[in-house]
Amino acid sequence: VQLQASGGGLVQAGDSLRLSCACSRRTCSNNAVGWFRQAPGKEREFVATISWNGGITYYADSVKGRFTISRDNAKGTVYLQMNSLKFEDTAVYYCSAHPRSVAHSDGYRYWGQGTQVTVSS
Repeated sequence: VQLQASGGGLVQAGDSLRLSCACSRRTCSNNAVGWFRQAPGKEREFVATISWNGGITYYADSVKGRFTISRDNAKGTVYLQMNSLKFEDTAVYYCSAHPRSVAHSDGYRYWGQGTQVTVSS
């Protein structure tokens, strides 16, 4: 099982970032993949998910309209495009693979290391 998130950084409010999740074909090619985040002192929360073929996506209300999840199975990568970033988006972002091909916000089984996103106000 291999997932690795990257692309985080320090940005100002209103800026954009694109996160990438490199996921082995064995782990992710037929699986839903989700993005989650955890801010200091808070529980991990669901951000977005995408079905195995990219046809179905779900978003947390807090990011809907600002974030876009996509995937390129040929490259083994899932992306999270984050626009209009807010201070409250500051967190460590993780990607995770679900055992099923379509999923919502729970039941994720395989986790990778996260990437820090810091938004200055």
